[in-house]
Amino acid sequence: MNNGTLYIVATPIGNLKDITLRALDTLKSVDLIAAEDTRHTRKLLAHYGIHTPLTSYFEHNQVKKADYLIDQLKSGKSVALVSDAGTPGISDPGFVVINRAISEGIQVEAIPGACALITGLVLSGLPADSFIFQGFLSPKPLKRKKQLEELAGQERTVILYESSHRVLKTLKDISDISPESRLVCVREVTKMFEEVLRGSPKEALDYFSAHKPKGEFVLIISSK
Repeated sequence: MNNGTLYIVATPIGNLKDITLRALDTLKSVDLIAAEDTRHTRKLLAHYGIHTPLTSYFEHNQVKKADYLIDQLKSGKSVALVSDAGTPGISDPGFVVINRAISEGIQVEAIPGACALITGLVLSGLPADSFIFQGFLSPKPLKRKKQLEELAGQERTVILYESSHRVLKTLKDISDISPESRLVCVREVTKMFEEVLRGSPKEALDYFSAHKPKGEFVLIISSK
């Protein structure tokens, strides 16, 4: 029996219209969808009338569930991997099963689409010809500061993800370490309350100290 195919399917970050026709066709045709949060993905599937079976695949079951998904693929079934938002494998557990599939000789195909880091970068207006994506910084203060100090010497534009719970601490650290840098904060990208704030790290810190930060953030930093 031939192996099935693992499809890495990008889904909307917020606006449900931000999905490709190819992604919809794939989600309809596969045997199984592995979702980071099945409750979240069910809303997307219901919106487009898709009834493909779902299984959960998230950080705390990624190793055990990867075994299950690989078994399904080896039995000839096709599987679509989706995250809560954007492209799987970027700052989420998707890379574990992707790597497993590749090592097992299973065909892997990517269905491109929405990606918060790229959307934030092009929206920022900062140099996009060369950049580094760090993802989420460490929640530990000393390690986070060390990471930012290492990034401070970059000639390239730096892209970070941050949660509303830690963004003030991260902005304070950026302000202390790289006060002269240019910073763009993109909040809730593609969603109803999308907000873009451009300025210095101190200006961003003052603004979000006065306006309670909500949602997910993309932080784009440039020394140029």
